[in-house]
Amino acid sequence: MNTFKTIFEKYDWQTIQDRIYSVTEQDVLQSLAKEKRSIDDFLVLIAPAALPHLERMAQLSHVLTQKRFGKTIQLYAPLYLSNECQNICTYCGFSLDNKIRRKTLNEHEIQQETKALKAAGFDYVLLVTGEANATVHIDYFLKAIAEIRKDFTTIAVEVQPLATEEYKQLHEAGVHTVLVYQETYHQEVYKEYHPKGKKSNFDFRLATPDRVATAGIHKIGLGVLLGLEDWRTDSFFNALHLEYLQKTYWQSKYSVSFPRLRPAEGIIEPNFIMDDKDLTQLICAYRLWNEDLELSISTRENNRFRDNIIPLGITSMSAGSKTNPGGYVVDPQSLEQFEISDERSASEIASIITKKGYEPVWKDWHTAYNTF
Repeated sequence: MNTFKTIFEKYDWQTIQDRIYSVTEQDVLQSLAKEKRSIDDFLVLIAPAALPHLERMAQLSHVLTQKRFGKTIQLYAPLYLSNECQNICTYCGFSLDNKIRRKTLNEHEIQQETKALKAAGFDYVLLVTGEANATVHIDYFLKAIAEIRKDFTTIAVEVQPLATEEYKQLHEAGVHTVLVYQETYHQEVYKEYHPKGKKSNFDFRLATPDRVATAGIHKIGLGVLLGLEDWRTDSFFNALHLEYLQKTYWQSKYSVSFPRLRPAEGIIEPNFIMDDKDLTQLICAYRLWNEDLELSISTRENNRFRDNIIPLGITSMSAGSKTNPGGYVVDPQSLEQFEISDERSASEIASIITKKGYEPVWKDWHTAYNTF
């Protein structure tokens, strides 16, 4: 079948990067004046030339987000099931070459973790694992989902890329959302960050959202790891990927996450520094380009930034997160995938959202509503 690769191969990294850094102020003003913006306008709005117009972008983003999503912020929590991984990734604490204690939750431990999250108020859970096909495979996922589905109406997964038939099994089991990040679209250097394991196959990972959508998954989440390569160029390709998916698989919904490279065991330092203004610019650019995208911010970001970004385009936030398997009650000292920055509880985050004049949403979907 045709995949995003047919579109991707028509573009060159360096050419796109040169275009971004040659954008003029006049280009920015023209893009801001439009009511409907294209992928080319997105390129303009992530350029350095757009940064002086950030206040205007933020105002427009605020209006467009309220128009489409109202004054709501969905809350979710990650549930790490395993830190076992067969890949070597130079930026990840779970990398195979890190000499850490590995752990995969059993059925009883999953029950303990889900009870803790349910007690905190969550009804939306994101299941996360390393990529270890011998340990955390489709049968393990299906058993875990069957247990977790007893307590949560919305289940998302962020696991290794799977085959289309396996995604169909997840869909039938009640999975609502699949997140898969290319990490970087810079194909020439991708192998340097992923020297060993199945994740080193750039093309297989690139085609994963096609397989997810073909399986009928309700929502698909994309993103890049901000800090590996030039964030502006990577984000253009991520938006290009989203545009293709929305046109090809219009039945699914789409979301974008904004993970900035965080400290973790044995990882590299960021190659490209992205400050808070840059991240705000990127979030606003996505909203001005695409009113329907769900935009998510995690506890990687600090308290102040997360509080201030609430009115500027974000639609969902994690809260009270633990990034290690069993981190909530079973094994709080196990190695986390990365350091979180916002350590406030779910109730504290909900209170902040309310004080900002927004409504924290704990449940906004049920699998009974699925129609395809």
